[in-house]
Amino acid sequence: MSVLVLHHRHSLAGTPYDRWLADYDGDVLLLASQEHQRLVGEELPSSGHGYRHLEAVAGYETGGRLEARAMELVRKHRVRHVIACQEQDLERAAQLREIFGLPGQTYASVLPFRNKVLMKELLSAAGVPVAEYAAVECAVDIVAFADRVGYPVVVKPRDACGSVGVRIIDSPSDLDSYLKDELDQAGRGQPNLMVEAFVPGSMFFVDGLVLGGRVVYGWPSQYLFAMAGYAAERGGRHSVTLDLDDPRAHRLVELIDRTLAALPGPPDHTFHAEVFETPEGELVLNEIACRTGGGNIRGMVRTVAGFDPTECWVRAQVGLPVPDIRTRQRIWPARMAGQLVFNKRPGTVLRVPGPPPFPWVRAANVFVRPGEVMGGSQFSSDFLAGFVVSGQNQAVCRERLTLLESWFTGGLEIAEHGTERAAS
Repeated sequence: MSVLVLHHRHSLAGTPYDRWLADYDGDVLLLASQEHQRLVGEELPSSGHGYRHLEAVAGYETGGRLEARAMELVRKHRVRHVIACQEQDLERAAQLREIFGLPGQTYASVLPFRNKVLMKELLSAAGVPVAEYAAVECAVDIVAFADRVGYPVVVKPRDACGSVGVRIIDSPSDLDSYLKDELDQAGRGQPNLMVEAFVPGSMFFVDGLVLGGRVVYGWPSQYLFAMAGYAAERGGRHSVTLDLDDPRAHRLVELIDRTLAALPGPPDHTFHAEVFETPEGELVLNEIACRTGGGNIRGMVRTVAGFDPTECWVRAQVGLPVPDIRTRQRIWPARMAGQLVFNKRPGTVLRVPGPPPFPWVRAANVFVRPGEVMGGSQFSSDFLAGFVVSGQNQAVCRERLTLLESWFTGGLEIAEHGTERAAS
């Protein structure tokens, strides 16, 4: 019996499935995206790993190449479980399970987390507050919606992730430009769009773990930046967990518990939810995913709760024991954490700093090296560097994030494309 892992995004070195599944009574096979391995500057290891089969698939995202190769391996190696931890692979993995009669998350339980229109239909019916929305079948749907609810409006793919394809439209003239220059009037992919009312205010995210159908951990953090601005951002982007005595935290926990109860999720999964808080203090769910959040979310959860959510999720799916989490009461944060990330931007890397000289840095990853030529960020977690800090409360974490950003930018040099100068 074997386990087949579909690995789309993120560093393979940072997601050691072979180590996580070392006590599984069978082989571990992995198919990775060749394009994304190149994007993160990583090659598959040729030795010293625990995989029976390790392969980078060209054209991973399109044309059915991944599915064809996966089906070959399922048949050849008597695959019993298919594991997928990235958003874009959840539906593919579910379909493979159903074709071969394998256990695990079904397509029907994936779809409400991937299709934001279906998600919001189910949540609205359950009384969970969401922004006003509409499916888009043609340009008229967007025009009519904007006329009815007013500007700004947000147009995005129904299965968007990583803020890819999100477009905030501020005015009738902006909408005219969008319809003329950006909307595919011929219809390619167009039925996949939706439009929403813009929700002003702050954005929070809640990350957690469900085991045996029970939420064993879930705690909120706050984005201190605009998610959709990742392509133009030059400075550090900060996020911090909320303090235990912050009343917003417990309101957010209660909202996400209601959200999970309204959706047909699998018995074992991680989740990443985003929630708006309006200036009037109303909480409005933006969306929720049945996978671990991107960026340094895993590092933040490890820091505040003491376990790796993705490792627990992977092990639970194949029936391996999870550290005493499964039998414990709900886990609450033992400390606070903050995240600092820098998105890629077009330029040549001239210099990067060494290891951070601060004992409270819990994770530090630099994804570029001197001499590397970067393009712009292709999605919100397309980073040149990312860090996690710890602290006894949110205020301390904020101070440490600011200090860490100053240290890192002081040692970073990038020659931006089209300029003669080096920029930090």
